[in-house]
Amino acid sequence: MSTLLSRAEELDADDPLAHTRKRFLLPDGVTYLDGNSLGPVPVGVPGAMDDAVRGQWGEGLVRSWPDWMRLPLELGDRIGRLLGAGAGNTVVGDSTSVQIFNALASAARLRPGRGVLLTDVDHFPTDQYLADSVGRLLGLTVRRVPAAEFSDHLRVSGGEVAVVACPAVDYRTGQLWDIAEVTAAAHRAGAVVVWDLCHAVGALPLELDAADVDLAVGCTYKYLNGGPGSPAFIYVNPRHQDRLDQPLTGWLGHAEPFSTTGTYRPAPGVARAVIGTPPVLSTVALQAALDVYEDVSMDAVRTKSLSLTGFFMGCVDELLAEWGFAVVTPRRGARRGSQVALRHPDAYGLVQALLRRRVIGDMRPPDLLRFGFNALYLTHREVYAAVRELHAAVAAGEQHDPGLARRSPFG
Repeated sequence: MSTLLSRAEELDADDPLAHTRKRFLLPDGVTYLDGNSLGPVPVGVPGAMDDAVRGQWGEGLVRSWPDWMRLPLELGDRIGRLLGAGAGNTVVGDSTSVQIFNALASAARLRPGRGVLLTDVDHFPTDQYLADSVGRLLGLTVRRVPAAEFSDHLRVSGGEVAVVACPAVDYRTGQLWDIAEVTAAAHRAGAVVVWDLCHAVGALPLELDAADVDLAVGCTYKYLNGGPGSPAFIYVNPRHQDRLDQPLTGWLGHAEPFSTTGTYRPAPGVARAVIGTPPVLSTVALQAALDVYEDVSMDAVRTKSLSLTGFFMGCVDELLAEWGFAVVTPRRGARRGSQVALRHPDAYGLVQALLRRRVIGDMRPPDLLRFGFNALYLTHREVYAAVRELHAAVAAGEQHDPGLARRSPFG
């Protein structure tokens, strides 16, 4: 144990991102390993929110609308830099569900005459619900196949596939899929790919333009720390932008938003992917939250992320081997995102026991403990301490405490 602690201290001493921890308002005495569900508050957000309410809204009133209306495109370009996307390829606005629905339907309309929407059998539930909805609306067959089998499936029956819907990172296990590889396989079959980047953006370098990705959607409240309910983004490849035919055509995506005509005429370029009025207060919070990434290299973030997750798995191997834990996340760095999942039959009780010990993770039924690692604020010493707390909890049998009656998967 002392060897692990010494190693943690050595890694933290050499951490080039140690200074970014100060950019977050972190509660004292809490080890936060759930930033892959909801990021903590960046230091600039409270002041930005106060200005938005008291200044922009309170004093500016309707006069502030010109500034607010520019936010979807301005923030889209800022997030685009984290996506490896050129200016004018990304916009922010509306919820993740709305953006996924629009992306899937728009992608299908780019491939008329094809009848299959291919999706990952283990995709996030919302993605699957929306795939089914789009399938019903457009008369598509929704086919569920493990993401690992996409390339083989496309090679055999790709001629009938209109859309491939895939997560960049499996939300349960942290498995990272090869965006360029899957995209290329889909393109060889003539299909359009829609990527879900919710568990990837802000955690690892992305190169959407270079990989010729068609469309991608992601939330901003996980690794981007935009806050609960912060708006999602959509990326649209430039070659598709002027042919994008969205099912939801809001006024802000109109070529002339203040026109009184009753006929929709889409704005040029990616601006047509803006739908409705931006959720201004949430968007302002996101605007301030993105400041934490302004001078940060995503390669440095990825390097530390792999160090944190690899060190966590090493601690699990040494401290928890006798207690029935299995590491589910790929150990090969190139195949894991920025989270680690452990399998244990008492996952729910153990996550609740950790909460009592001021270590916050989460679980996914029936038996996965899930821990997220944000390289901007976590330390290796915290990782070591968290595994020590998990060891102490399971050794004491705290997961069987009757006071931990099941309420929900998230506690």
